[in-house]
Parts: sequence; C-alpha cells; structure tokens
Amino acid sequence: MREDRDLTQQQLADALGITQRKYSYMETGTQAWTDEFLIKLADYYHVSIDYLLCQTDNPKRTP
Repeated sequence: MREDRDLTQQQLADALGITQRKYSYMETGTQAWTDEFLIKLADYYHVSIDYLLCQTDNPKRTP
C-alpha cells in the first residue's frame, strides 16, 4: 500500500511517529507489528486491520 501511494518509508514512519529504521524492520518482517501500530496504519490508510493482514479483500471497516 505504501508503494502504491508513492510514499517513502520515512514519510510513513513520520506519520506513525516512529523512526524509518523501525518502520523498515516491521515492513520487512524483522520486527513484528504491534497492535498499536496496526491500528495507526489502519487509521492512516482508512482500512480495516483485517485488510492489512490479508484476511479479507474488502478494505472497508465495519462500524
């Protein structure tokens, strides 16, 4: 999703309030995503966490 929106790791890390290095570790799987950052990422992209985790093809959140 980051690359589809032409965002750099630094831009997204800034939006999430973390360092680029930490974001890189999470994006490459070196470090696991925490619940806190999954929520922030879902909020940033306006999608559900299930969509981020590839558990659904529907990006919409349920109310």
